[in-house]
Amino acid sequence: MAAREPRFNQHVLIDTTPMPSSIPPVQEVGASSAPLLSASYFIGARCKAYNDDFMKCKTDANGRGEIECLKEGRKVTRCAAGVLEDINKSCLEEFRKHWTCLDDNNQQLWQCRRLERGLNKCVFDNLKLEKTIPGTPENEVPVHLRKKQIFAHSLLSQ
Repeated sequence: MAAREPRFNQHVLIDTTPMPSSIPPVQEVGASSAPLLSASYFIGARCKAYNDDFMKCKTDANGRGEIECLKEGRKVTRCAAGVLEDINKSCLEEFRKHWTCLDDNNQQLWQCRRLERGLNKCVFDNLKLEKTIPGTPENEVPVHLRKKQIFAHSLLSQ
């Protein structure tokens, strides 16, 4: 048995240093992992230019990008929050069903393909954003469009 008593730090550490005035303020997205995963391809489709600028800044900063790239990072955050807001306005029911399924199935996309199809259709019809998976071979049906999911354990996902 250890000779000393364990100590746990339960204090929240907050950096109180104000941001420079040159960095525009932005609200946090305020979503958990399931809604972010559900909307991730739509966020990627709409926010690609902002994300590319941010990644280029981080690459050019040679490891010092935390401060130098805050403006670009804030633009990405603002864009992602806008996409989530638009999806909530246009496709709330489908969106909620899909991310709840993801939440209930350990974030496994293949368990929720049936609900995903409804979300994809709604988002395309209302926002004109399409889910495309980068690197998908051109001669194959993308995994999210396949009618039967091999690993799905539920008939509801088909």
